[in-house]
Amino acid sequence: MSTQAVDHPSPPGGFLGRSRTFSGVSPFGVGVAWLWLSVIVLLPLAAITVQAFTDGWGGFWDAISDPNALDALWITVVVSVVVALINVVFGTLIAWVLVRDEFPGKGFVNAIIDLPFALPTIVASLVLLSLYGPNSPIDIQLNATKPALVIALTFVTLPFVVRQVQPVLIELDTDVEEAAAVLGASNWVTWTKIVLPALLPAILTGAGLAFTRAIGEFGSVVLIGGNIPGDTQVASQYIQQQIEIDEPVNAAAVSVMLLLIAFVALLILRVVGRRQSVREGQDR
Repeated sequence: MSTQAVDHPSPPGGFLGRSRTFSGVSPFGVGVAWLWLSVIVLLPLAAITVQAFTDGWGGFWDAISDPNALDALWITVVVSVVVALINVVFGTLIAWVLVRDEFPGKGFVNAIIDLPFALPTIVASLVLLSLYGPNSPIDIQLNATKPALVIALTFVTLPFVVRQVQPVLIELDTDVEEAAAVLGASNWVTWTKIVLPALLPAILTGAGLAFTRAIGEFGSVVLIGGNIPGDTQVASQYIQQQIEIDEPVNAAAVSVMLLLIAFVALLILRVVGRRQSVREGQDR
């Protein structure tokens, strides 16, 4: 009599829960995730919020309505919006070139896209100051100006849109584009009616990440920005200034405002992106 080996499936769920399927998560796993999230994110956010309201609502309002605080927040938001829009245009273009075109040095270009993630941001500020500062080798002096803020923040947020759009472009079916070309559609029509709607959720996600990174950035602007109140002082520099003059409540209040701005921006972009994805799915 011959015997046949029978493979018995191992109990699903691993050490996190033997009675659950691989697609499920045990209570232990959920608890660990919430504990880690609380320690790393929720507790610090709660602490800064409590400190912001140390003097009550009146103290919080006085802190965020201070003219210098309002100027810093306004400059931060406006510059960050400009940076996000620049990233949308050039980040999408770079992703398109990297995915759809072949050229010498493509691998090198693809590698240096992530350089801003690896480079300490204050080093970026020093490099930009050397390039655009008083001793500029190209005779372009931009330090202590708003364009300097835009350049510095664009540098550190460069990868976000590129890395969000790239995988979508790679997975995008080109048959529809080819069919549109055969039917006589122009490149512009193909881009606006076929390609862009498919890329829009990824573009919006990248723009949101770039915006939220820009509003909280400090290192890349600390040297080249100038930190001029009412002109080039961004919120992160204002927060540092308040800490240095022993006004932690003011610093915490402006920090909470930055958190609220970032949360609202990400929420809006997430809702818009989800609706766009649903619309695309219905069209298919």
